[in-house]
Amino acid sequence: MGIGASLFLIAVGAILTFALHLHVGGVNLDVIGWILMAVGALGLIVTMVIWGGRRREVVSGPTTAGPTEYRRVEERSDYGPPDRL
Repeated sequence: MGIGASLFLIAVGAILTFALHLHVGGVNLDVIGWILMAVGALGLIVTMVIWGGRRREVVSGPTTAGPTEYRRVEERSDYGPPDRL
């Protein structure tokens, strides 16, 4: 069960429990609403435990073992500001 389905069950259960005041023969809508909210909450917790613990790794560019080219950087200190003529 995904996050969307869990939230849907919680919402439908809350509507049945708190918003509707209907009397259906032999069926207690308040109990059905509480059951739907409990199942939705349990599904949400299970979904978060299963999917929340996974680490996501983003790989960009070519997947090589090392760099493809090297650049050499030299620092020079043997020059100064340009001479004015």
